[in-house]
Amino acid sequence: MRARSALHFASLLAITALVGCSSLPGKPGPQPEVPRPDSILDPVVLFNRNCSGCHGADGKHGPAMMLSDPVYLAIVDDDAMRSVVSKGRPGTAMSAFAQKEGGMLTDEQVNAIIRGIRARWSKPNALGGDVAPPYAAKSAGDPAHGQAVYATFCASCHGADGKGGPKAGSIVDHSYLSLITDQGLRTIVITGRPDFDAPDWRNNVPGHPMSDQDVTDVVAWLASQRPHRGAAAMVSTAVSPGGAQ
Repeated sequence: MRARSALHFASLLAITALVGCSSLPGKPGPQPEVPRPDSILDPVVLFNRNCSGCHGADGKHGPAMMLSDPVYLAIVDDDAMRSVVSKGRPGTAMSAFAQKEGGMLTDEQVNAIIRGIRARWSKPNALGGDVAPPYAAKSAGDPAHGQAVYATFCASCHGADGKGGPKAGSIVDHSYLSLITDQGLRTIVITGRPDFDAPDWRNNVPGHPMSDQDVTDVVAWLASQRPHRGAAAMVSTAVSPGGAQ
C-alpha cells in the first residue's frame, strides 16, 4: 500500500514538472515557424527586401535605373540580369547578391527575382515594332563622333557641356561617372528614365531615333569624361553581355 502511494506521488510530480516546463518564460508560442531566409521564394518579397532600396518599391523612382521599364526588359536577357544580380557591379553601388559571390541569396532566389520582374513588368510589343540598339555594344566607340551625337540628342536637357541644363542634371560629374559602368550608361541612353520623364533612344529628337553607332559613340564620349582612377574596370564591361544594368 505504501509502495503504491509512493508511485502515485512520483507520477504526480512528473506530471507537474511537465506542465511547469510548458509554461516556462521564453518558450515559443504556437505561432507558425519563422521561415529560413534561404527558403523564401516569393519574388515580390525578395524584390522588396533586396532590390527596392535602390530601384524603387515598384521598380521605379529609385536612385538606380528603372527595372519595371518594359523597354529595358525587351532589350535585356535573363542571363545578363542574372549576372548582375549574382555578381554585382564591382566599383559601383551594386553589390553581389548570390551566396557564391558573398551575398545572401541562393541561385533559386536569384532566378525567382528575375522571373518576378518579367512577370510583373514586361509587356509584349513593348518596342512598338521599332528595333532598339542592341543591349551590349558590339565594338568600341568613337568619342569624337560621340561628342557630336551628344550635342544633337542630349544637350537640350543636360546642357551644352553635359554639366546640367534646363531639364536635367550633369552627366559628366566625376562622382556619377565613377559609379556607373559603360554598360550602365549604354542602357540608360537606350531606355531613358521614363520614371523621371527622360526619353528613350527614339524620342530625344522626335522622328530621329539614335542608331546603334550613335549610342556606342556617345557612351564612349561620356566614358572619356570619367576620372582616370578605375576607368579601366569600367571600360572593360563595354562590350560584355555580362556587364548588365
